[in-house]
Amino acid sequence: MEGRTTFEDYVSKTPKSKALYERAKRVLPAGVSYSIRLFDPYPFYTARAKGSKLYDVDGNEYIDFWLGHTALILGHSPPAVVKAVKKQLENGTHYGTAHELEIALAEQVAKMIPSAEMIRFTNSGTEANMYAVRLARAYTGRTKIAKFESGWHGGYDALHKAVKPPYDMPESAGLTQGALQDTLVLPFNNLEGVRKRLEGLENQVAAIIIEPVLGVGGAIPAEKEFLKGLREFCDQHGILLIVDEVITGFRLAPGGVQQYFGVRPDITVLGKILGGGFPIGAFCGPAEIMERVDHTRYSRPQTSFHGGTFTANPITMTAGLTTLKMLEDGLLINRLNRLGDKIRDELTDIFESKGVDIQVTGTGSLFGVHFTKEEVKEPGAAFRADRQRLNEYHLRLIANGVFFLPTHNGCLCTAHTRADIEKLFSETENFAKSLKS
Repeated sequence: MEGRTTFEDYVSKTPKSKALYERAKRVLPAGVSYSIRLFDPYPFYTARAKGSKLYDVDGNEYIDFWLGHTALILGHSPPAVVKAVKKQLENGTHYGTAHELEIALAEQVAKMIPSAEMIRFTNSGTEANMYAVRLARAYTGRTKIAKFESGWHGGYDALHKAVKPPYDMPESAGLTQGALQDTLVLPFNNLEGVRKRLEGLENQVAAIIIEPVLGVGGAIPAEKEFLKGLREFCDQHGILLIVDEVITGFRLAPGGVQQYFGVRPDITVLGKILGGGFPIGAFCGPAEIMERVDHTRYSRPQTSFHGGTFTANPITMTAGLTTLKMLEDGLLINRLNRLGDKIRDELTDIFESKGVDIQVTGTGSLFGVHFTKEEVKEPGAAFRADRQRLNEYHLRLIANGVFFLPTHNGCLCTAHTRADIEKLFSETENFAKSLKS
C-alpha cells in the first residue's frame, strides 16, 4: 500500500463492483437507488451481510457503522428475527387485510412509549411524517408547520425545505411554492430564535416538528433545556410538538425522547428500528389526537386520511415485534449508549493527540465527526467544518475495511465486537498520523 492513494487501493480491491457500477448507470439514474449511496470513485456492491459485517461482490469484508441508514440496531440478519420471519413467510407475505400481528406490534409500541396510546403504521419515515403533519393540521385546524434548519424528515414536499445550507435554496427541482409556503424554518438549539421567527404567527402554526438528534445536520443532539422550553412554548400557544424519532426511536432508550430527554411529544414519528430490518414507518400519540384518523368517529372532511397497500405488512410486523421485545428492558440499548460514549471520547483523543482540530458530536449510540475548532451545537457549524477532510477520512476507512457512508454519521449495533471497535480506532489513528506526515 506504500505510495498508493486511497482511490488506487480501493479500485484494486473492487473490480467487480466497478463493473457493476458501469452496468447500473445504464438503468439507474446516477447508478444508485438513493443519491447518498453514491461515493467516489464508485460504491462497492454488497453481496451479503451478517452481524456487524458487510461482504462485497469481490469478497472484501467491511465493519459496518452505517447499518442500513442506522436501522439495524441488532446488526444484520439477527438470528431471532430471521427465525421469526422464516416462520411467518410460510403463513403469508402480504395479506391486505387486518391481522393479529399489527395489534401485537401496536400494543408493544404503546407499552414502551408512554405518550403512544394509539398507532398507525406506514411504509417509510417519509410517509409517517407526511401523515403526522396532516393529522396535526386536522386536529388543530391550523395550516402552518414549523421545522428546524437541517432537520431531515424525508422527501415529503412540505418538509423538504432548509435541509442543507444555503437554507433559502430549494432542496429539489419540482417543489412548488404552494407546497412550501406554509412551512416555517427555525434555528436549532435556539429558543429565543424560535420565539422571534414565530412572533405574531403562533396561532397559525399547527405543529413544530423536530429531530431530537439531527441526522443530516451532523448528529447534533437537542439540548434538554431547549426541548423543555420548546414544549412549554407549544403548550402556551396550542401548537402540537411532533418529534421525529425515525432515527432515535428505540435506539436511545426504550421509551424514546420521553424517557431519554424528559420531553413529552404530542405526536411521535417512528421508522427504521421499528421494522426490524424491513420497511416501516409509524406515527403515534394520545388517543384524543390519533382518533382524528378514525373514519368511524369523524367523517369527511373532518377525518385525517391515512392508508397504504403495504401498511402493517405481516413480515415487517413480525420482525419489528421480535426486535422490540429484545430491546424492551433497555439492557442492550444502555450497553450501546455506554459504548457510544467511549467512541466519542476515544475518537476525540486520537485526533487531538495528533494536533488535528476535531469535534465529535452525538449521543447514545450515534456519533458524528467534524473537522473544525468550532463547537458544533447547531448545524451551521457542522457544515462550516472541513467536509472534504471528512470525506477523505471515510474513504480511507472504507479502503481499509471500515464502512461509514462518506460524510454521514456513524452508529452502533449489538453485533459490534471489541475487535471491530479497536479496528475503527487503529484505522482512525493511521489516518490522523497521515495528516501530519
